[in-house]
Amino acid sequence: MVLVVSEEVREAIDARRPVVALESTIIAHGLPRPRNLEVGRELERAVRQEGAVPATVAVLGGRPHVGLTGDQLERIAAGDGVRKLGHRDLPLAVASAADGATTVSATALLASLAGVRVFATGGLGGVHREWTVTQDESADLGLLARTRITVVCAGVKSILDVPATLQRLETLGVAVAGYGTDRFPGFYLSDSGHPVDWTLRTPEQVAQVMRAQDALGGPDSALVVANPVPEQEQLDPDLHARVLADALHACEKEGVTGQAVTPFLLDHLVRHTDGASLEANLAAVRGNVRLAARIAAAWTAA
Repeated sequence: MVLVVSEEVREAIDARRPVVALESTIIAHGLPRPRNLEVGRELERAVRQEGAVPATVAVLGGRPHVGLTGDQLERIAAGDGVRKLGHRDLPLAVASAADGATTVSATALLASLAGVRVFATGGLGGVHREWTVTQDESADLGLLARTRITVVCAGVKSILDVPATLQRLETLGVAVAGYGTDRFPGFYLSDSGHPVDWTLRTPEQVAQVMRAQDALGGPDSALVVANPVPEQEQLDPDLHARVLADALHACEKEGVTGQAVTPFLLDHLVRHTDGASLEANLAAVRGNVRLAARIAAAWTAA
């Protein structure tokens, strides 16, 4: 088998103990050093504090890993040649013996293959603005449409076309529920300005939906649990709107296109909010990780 599942994660899965998958792009590409390693360790500790086992996902020397040792986490945090891997990149990374940090799509795929049902992240990718011109849509959406996993997130990145992304998720048959809210979160913001059709209020209710997915035997698609960042920790909405408008203008002016758009916009937000957008992002991730662990516990309790 190409896939390497750590002994701790494998034992937890076999014993039906709660496990939470974590992506590694936030460690390798989302934060400056040495804070990236500190956050990676912090998120794993948060999972353990809630009684679950963390399964950080990455590719090391061409071997996909679900569950990292401390040394492996350091390797992802410190390596200059660590690639950013979506699920389409996995065969290329395996064949070339590359080191890579996994995005939402690659993490969800590898976690599902390992038997991990719950995954925590910050924000999903989605449909980009001006889609009718660029046809730019994140691979996250298609992968979630065919992967049975529960993703706890703070909505989709606010630089995207949120209503178009929600429509696309509906078209693809991906279930979306707000956690404790009837509003779809806006990543840095508690409310994107758009409603959700379903609200779940406890980890046990989420686990019931997961069991219903399996009982119905329908297509293997994800459940998106949209968990808003607490209002007191969100980015100031007026600041967000102003800086995002400036970022979109700068992106167009500089001719940034394709895969470069998202990192350009996110970097602009961090720099022009004096880091406040990054802190809101981390607040969202911390809350998602803890909720995911509680959902995993409820899922394995039956």
